[in-house]
This record gives sequence, structure tokens and C-alpha cells, in this order.
Amino acid sequence: MFRTALRNVLAHKARLLMTLLAVMLGVAFVSGTLVFTDTLGHAFRNQSAKSYDNVAVSVTSYNDDSGARQSPGISSKTLEKIRRLDGVSSATGRVSGFAGVADRNGKLIGNGWSNTGANYAPGKQDKDSQYTFTDGTGPLRVGDIALDRATADKGHYRVGDTVRVSTNGPVQEFRLAGIFDTEDGSVSAGGSLVLFDTAVAQKLYLEPGYFEDVNVAAAAGASDHRILTEVKPLLPSNAHAQTGKQLADDQARQIEKGMSGLSQMLLAFAGVALFVGIFLISNTFTMLVAQRTRELALLRAVGASRKQVTRSVLAEALVVGAVASAIGFALGIGLAVGLRSAMGAFGAKVPGGPLIVAPTTALAAFAVGVVITMLAAWLPARRAAKIPPVAAMGSAHLPATTKTLVVRNSIGGVITLLGAAVIVAGAAAGSDGRMMIAAGAFLTLVGVIVLIPLLSRPVIALVRPLLRGVFGVSGKLAGQNAVRNPRRTGATASALAIGLTLVTGLSVLGATMSQAVDRMTTDNIKADYMVQMANGMSLAPSALTALHHAKGVSAASPQSGSQVVIGGHDESVSGVTPGDIQQVLTLTTVSGSLDTLGKGEIAVARKTADKQGWKPGTKLPATYLDDKKGELTVGAVYEDNELLSPVLASTRVLAPHEKKPDIQQIFVKMDGGSGKANEQALVNALGDNPAISVMNQQDIRNQFGGVINTALNIMYGLLAMALIIAVLGVINTLAMSVFERQQEIGMLRAIGLDRAKVKRMIRLEAVVISVFGAVIGIGLGSFLAWALGQTIKSSIPHYAMVMPWDRIGIFLLLAAFVGVLAALWPARSAARLNMLTAIKTE
Repeated sequence: MFRTALRNVLAHKARLLMTLLAVMLGVAFVSGTLVFTDTLGHAFRNQSAKSYDNVAVSVTSYNDDSGARQSPGISSKTLEKIRRLDGVSSATGRVSGFAGVADRNGKLIGNGWSNTGANYAPGKQDKDSQYTFTDGTGPLRVGDIALDRATADKGHYRVGDTVRVSTNGPVQEFRLAGIFDTEDGSVSAGGSLVLFDTAVAQKLYLEPGYFEDVNVAAAAGASDHRILTEVKPLLPSNAHAQTGKQLADDQARQIEKGMSGLSQMLLAFAGVALFVGIFLISNTFTMLVAQRTRELALLRAVGASRKQVTRSVLAEALVVGAVASAIGFALGIGLAVGLRSAMGAFGAKVPGGPLIVAPTTALAAFAVGVVITMLAAWLPARRAAKIPPVAAMGSAHLPATTKTLVVRNSIGGVITLLGAAVIVAGAAAGSDGRMMIAAGAFLTLVGVIVLIPLLSRPVIALVRPLLRGVFGVSGKLAGQNAVRNPRRTGATASALAIGLTLVTGLSVLGATMSQAVDRMTTDNIKADYMVQMANGMSLAPSALTALHHAKGVSAASPQSGSQVVIGGHDESVSGVTPGDIQQVLTLTTVSGSLDTLGKGEIAVARKTADKQGWKPGTKLPATYLDDKKGELTVGAVYEDNELLSPVLASTRVLAPHEKKPDIQQIFVKMDGGSGKANEQALVNALGDNPAISVMNQQDIRNQFGGVINTALNIMYGLLAMALIIAVLGVINTLAMSVFERQQEIGMLRAIGLDRAKVKRMIRLEAVVISVFGAVIGIGLGSFLAWALGQTIKSSIPHYAMVMPWDRIGIFLLLAAFVGVLAALWPARSAARLNMLTAIKTE
């Protein structure tokens, strides 16, 4: 029977091609994901380990927020004591912070959040072992800096040039003393690295004479643990020491965790692609079994048992799965190499290292490919075993009995209703119902897939008059052919339905979130501009002062964050400028007056006021960040604004209790509104600082909406593999259907249907099946998006479900295009059939 299975595979290799491609693509996705994440993880672990190769002990200082007096870091005196310990070869102090480099046009080089500045710590021969200079030298005097090579290239800087650098304060100019290569993580992440003289870096980021970190190197034969034991007593209370190996191991665990999350996300989408592939594989083997009814019945007639017939079909699946897995595994390795190169092309620097192809990856790839193929072929194999020997006497394919169709539809209806009920219950449960919705979505999807043959007749019947009226005989025949075998049509449409369910759900949620962001900007912001740091850190108070004095500014208020215990409750407080805050943000007064902010009183958001029972005139005890106590009076209650904390206070009230205000944004209103001249006036007032972003209202919308659109585009890209497999399913079904209907097509040709109309008939059949699957997917995706929206609407202001009809229209057009594309080969094959040969075909 195995020889028979192998012969059948070779005999039907053209008809099994699409199945092979589907399995191959799914396996390539799985193996590519595993190889890519293993390679990436190995490269980052090696980079991390290399950074600590010569580190025996690492010391890190921190702020423990205890309120007690602390050392700013590790002092130079402590560093010298560490250097004098027995077994210590060297000890290097490090200090770092933000540093943004401006290009020739004054724009920030790098992504902002990973733009870093650090001290250059020369050791022997006036060199710092962490950096390899390709040009010039390290910064050995106050006015010098060094840049990593990628940043220097982007800014077109050469040694000796003047470079403008921002470090959370006014822009300063430095002479470029050198350019270096580095594997520093900030540069790998798309940022930049600026090296300063140690004294300059300490002044910028800490205090003169202090370091944030110290790396200790051991002399030959010295024990890391003994050095650690001797270093610990020398350290201030807010410093922690560990061996270099412990630090490298911690970093490796963090990298492993990050790679694991990436791998799981990619594998989830690979799973979707494989799930879609199951329908293609099952459809293929179902049609092959139907076409070989006489052959299988003859095997039964000459003595083959049902189990032998089942094993024969499964053996065919095994061969197809093994071959597809081998090709897919090789393709997956190529995919991993391509992804790694693509990361570099998009500006993410990936550390060098070998391609990691673990034995478990190969086993997983082959196991997935073979198991999926055999699982999909199991039901067709069971049907094959049920073919009676008497069927060898005729050529008719055995149709499904009425009883089996009734059972199938009943089961599908029950599962669908159960899944829909679970989804609705999850939506009603709010934020706690997301797992219920996920379970209900799975049940509903399974139920719809089971029911889809039943749904095909009434849904396609709606468009049959249109097909007949517009396309004549070809349209009439296409409509009839699409519902002739509902199971086949359903299985083909299911693959597209699954992909478009996910794509539509994501699109509806994305459009809804984008509208919520737009409304938040439109409804809450009256300011013409919002100013913030490109790296997400706090703005310096001098920026607010500069904006108040800028030409054309009519109002400017910060949104500075603080924490105050008010009336025994820990409350987030926004520091604002009284009088100006009402001009730059929408604040609707419920009771009292916002003018009382200028008198030192506070304003409270309505929800917080209702919860705490506060109202205008309520006097409350307050404890500030410096532990000093006072009394605050509620002067106003206002409607909640998502851009502000629940409590507002004048910056003058908070300033005496803060070392430095945490100014996250400054909102600015200008005479004449937004425009190029006004924007340039703000940029000039801020010292043309590349690290400060000046955004108008459209920029603000783009900033929030851009995150949503980027996420959607990534999801679309990851779902593309599933949609490609679905297209292969349509091609496969049409090609095998043409083969199955050779006699019928020959008869149609013989009675006058020309080649052009035959092609049109096949193309229209493909379009009908594709659009049918798209309609089911769009409907189900919209339902799931509604349910998920109910779980998040309480945390998203202005939430209202939005149907992106433009995108849905594009999806339907793409589905129709997919149908036309998928029909090219089958339609051409059908039109080229020799009518006399086709008529004689059984």
C-alpha cells in the first residue's frame, strides 16, 4: 500500500503542487521565526557577554526614593580606594545621560529615546578599551567630543568640525576630536553615542567628582568573588555591586525573555497561516479521493481493508508533508537571513554573529509540516475508506448523504450560536471579558467554517441574477458551478474568511482608535503647539521661561507631573500656569472657578471629586514630595481632561517642594495661530535645540495615530502569509475542478461556448468564491471588533466604533482581484481543452 501511495503522489504531483506550496510556506514561516529569533538572541547575548569579558565586578548607583540624604553616586575617592585593593588591575568610572546631536540642518540624528552621552575614560596609553577609533582621538579636553561612526556619517561630520549637541539643556557647540566604532546598545537601537571628557560628562549628568557606575577588572589569578566582598564595604548605601558574570547572566536572561516574546508573536501568526493551510490540504485530498473513487473501490474489491485504504491516503500526506517541510525549512533559513538584513536596511544595527540553526528548529519544522498535512488529510482518508467495492462498477462520485449534511449543519449551528453567546457575554463583562471573547471567537470561527457550505447557497444566490444579467451564459454557469459542490466552495472560501476576519477586526479597531485620538486632540487641545523632548524626558524650566518671552506667544502652560498626598489619598497633580491653562486646554468648569488656581487653590476633576466627596471650599491636609505638610483648598471642580492629572495646582505651589519640576509638555497659544513663522519663532526661542520637538495639532494627531498605523501595517504584513495560502487554495480548487469537469467543459465547447466565454466562466466562479469568503470574513471580523471594543471603551475617552468603509471596499476589491488572479491558470487550461478528448473523459 505504501508503494501504491507513492505511485499516487507521483501520478498526481501537479494536483498536489498547491498543497506542497501551502505547507512549504507555513513551515518556512515557523522555521524562519525560530532561526531568526535564535540568531538574534545569540548575537545580542554574545554582545552583552563581550561587554563584560574583562569586568570582574560591576558597581551601579541608584536613587532609592527613600527621602534620606544620598550620595550623588560613587565618588572619585571611593574609586581610588577600589583601585588600591589587592587583585584589582583597573577600575573605570562611567557616567551617562541623554545627548542629542544636530545634523547640518539642525535636525536630531537618531530616534531620540536611545541617543546617549557618556564619558571617555582613558586608561593605559590614553585609550578607552570600550571604543575603537577609526579617525582622530578621544576627547581629552573640555571642548572636545567623539562620535560613533554611524552618527558622524549621517551628519556628514569629519574630525575638526563643530558639532551642536543638546543634553537636556541649552545647545552647546563642541569640536569633533574623533570618530569610533562601537557595539553599544544605544547605537544598535538606532540612536547615537557622544563621548565627552569625564569632567564635562560629570557636570552634565551628575556632579563633579562622581560616577554612576564603576567597572572593576581583576589581575591575573585574582578571585572575582573576593574582590566583590572587599568592594561592598566601600560603597555608599545607594550603590549595588555584583560580579561581571552575574551581570552578564542577568542581561542574557532579559534578552532571552525579549526574544521569547518576539518568537511567540511571530509563531502565533505562523499558526494562523498553517490553520488556513489545513483547508487547502483537506480540500485537495477530498477532491483527489472523489476523483479516484473507482480506483479506491477497486482496491477494496481486490481485498484492501478500510484501514489499508486510510493508511494509503495518510501515507500520501506523509510524503507530501515531508517534502514540503524539507523545502520550507530551507526557505525559512533564507527568510531568517533576509529578515536580519532587512533590520539593518531599516536602521537597526544587528550585532554580527553566526546563523543559529538549532536541531530543535529542524525537528519542529518537520513535525509541524508532517503533522499538519496528515491531520488535514485524515477526514478525506476516512471518507476514502468508506467507499464500497461496488463503486468500482460506476464512475459517479459518491455525494454526501442528506443525513451527513443535516448532522454537519446542526453541529455547526450549535457551535456558532454557543461561540456568539460567549462573545456577547465577554463584551458585557467589560475589561474582564477579553479571554471569553477569545474563546468565543475560536468557537464562532469553527462553527462558521462548519456552516459555510450551507451559507454558500443563499449568499451566492443573491448575486446570481447580477451575474446572469451582466455576463450572460458565462455568468449563469459560474453561479451554478459555485454552489454545485457547497463543501468544496465552503472549504475554499473558509481560508479567505479566516484571514479577512483578522484583517477586518484589526482595521475596525485601528480606525476606531484613530478617531478617538483625533477627537481627544480636537476636543481637549486649544493650543496651537505642544512642546516636548524628543527622548520623552522632562523639559528644563528654562524652556518655559523662553517660551513665555517668545514673540507672538499669548499663553503658555506646562503640564508638569507631581505626587501629593491630599486628604490622605495619594494623588497625581499637574502643575500648570493659572490663567494660561484655560487658553491652551479645554477645561469645562462644573463648580467653583478656575481663577482660584492663581490664589494657590487646587482644581479637581469631576470623577475624583465625586469619589472623594470634595467640592469647592473643602480644605484638605497635604503632604508634598519633600515630606513638608500644608493645607490645600478646593477652588474648582472641572470635567476630566485626558491630558491632565485629576488635580491641578499652580506651579508656584509645587515648585518649593521639588528639586526640579517634571515638565512633560508645554502647550502654547500664539497670536495668528499655527504657521511656519510662528513655529520658527518658537524654535528660535528654544535655542534651535534638536532634542526639543515643536508640534502643531496635526503633528500631535500623527504622533499618536502613527503608532496605531505602524502596528496595523505590521499586523497586515504578518497576516500576508495566510492570505497568500488562501489564494493558493482558490487556484487549487479551480484547477482540480477544471480537471474534474473536463467532460462537461468539452460538451459546453461542443454546443457553442467559445474559449473566451469558458475563461470568463472560470474567472467569475473564482470571483464569486473569493468575494463570498471575504463577505463572511468581514462580517465576522466586524462582530469581533465590536466585542473587543466593549472591553476597552471605558479606558478610551470618546470611544465610538468606526467602520472603515473605504478599507472594507478595498478588501472586497482585492478579494475579487484575487479571484481573477487565481483563475488565470485554471481558466487558460479549461479554454485549451480539446473538446473531443474531453467528451470521452470519464
